[in-house]
Amino acid sequence: MNRIKIIFKLLFILSISIHAQTQIDSSKVVRVLTFNIYHGETVNAEKQFDFDLLAKVINDEQPDLVALQEVDFKTNRVLGVDLVTELGLRAKMQAIFGKAMAFDGGEYGEGILSKYSFLSTKNHVLPAREGKEPRAALEVNVVIKSGDTIKFVGTHLDHTKDETDRINQANTINKLFAKENVPMIMAGDLNARPESETMKILFSIWKPSLPDFQPTMPSDTPSVKIDYVLYKPANAWRVLDTKIICNDKATDHCAVLSVLELLN
Repeated sequence: MNRIKIIFKLLFILSISIHAQTQIDSSKVVRVLTFNIYHGETVNAEKQFDFDLLAKVINDEQPDLVALQEVDFKTNRVLGVDLVTELGLRAKMQAIFGKAMAFDGGEYGEGILSKYSFLSTKNHVLPAREGKEPRAALEVNVVIKSGDTIKFVGTHLDHTKDETDRINQANTINKLFAKENVPMIMAGDLNARPESETMKILFSIWKPSLPDFQPTMPSDTPSVKIDYVLYKPANAWRVLDTKIICNDKATDHCAVLSVLELLN
């Protein structure tokens, strides 16, 4: 009888321990969205530039941080609109643009939206060979609800068939952030399949939020995985949920939402 009591007691202690380990601290939960917005020109919608539709994709997921790719800033193509600010206003989020290159009377690059104010921001130029599109990695530091500081990076790697620039860009990103001692999340359109050399380089220090690599492109019939949410260090974060959001009227990419909890 005593043995049975001991067994039950041990099982009870074990269940308490498991329950404690799976408790979620909501103040440490961060909802991250990556979204390639095709320079704001909705692909199948009735309106050519339907910023409300793009904002709805964002607002429906209630993210804390958003990495936007293919962002136009006051170009002729988007009729002089500051696209990231327009989406920030509609999503009630802080907005910042990071220039990758001059384009069509304005600029083209990355955008970040945030529910948190920015402690600091920095736009990193990524290597690109002559004749290739310049690329950038936009970095922000924010304080989340728990009081912890995290770093968030949005980027968009080279899109051409030759992988040389993507490999160089991945190596540069790793050199920039490998020694960072704050928890980090990076999100974006990396234009690289999971088995590519580019992703092997990034996976050497970054962990993907969705290991089974569901496809994200094109948005009407996704067949290729090129959009990612990555984090580091691996033991600093726990992935609570990740999903692919495909709206083929808004853009040609599916968005990726990942919900992560900061553990330490």
